[in-house]
Amino acid sequence: EAALKTLAKQLKQKCSTGGTIKDGVIEIQGDHRDTLKAELEKLGHTVKLAGG
Repeated sequence: EAALKTLAKQLKQKCSTGGTIKDGVIEIQGDHRDTLKAELEKLGHTVKLAGG
């Protein structure tokens, strides 16, 4: 949970927007898919975009 909060804070700062954590899912306001994908990959995560 603490790691998720830290990651959410980093992502919100990177996108200069708000967001929240609901049921273990980070929700970021606005359309920042490409920015978030790049940031998560930089942090070592595998990213698969869905929808939209």
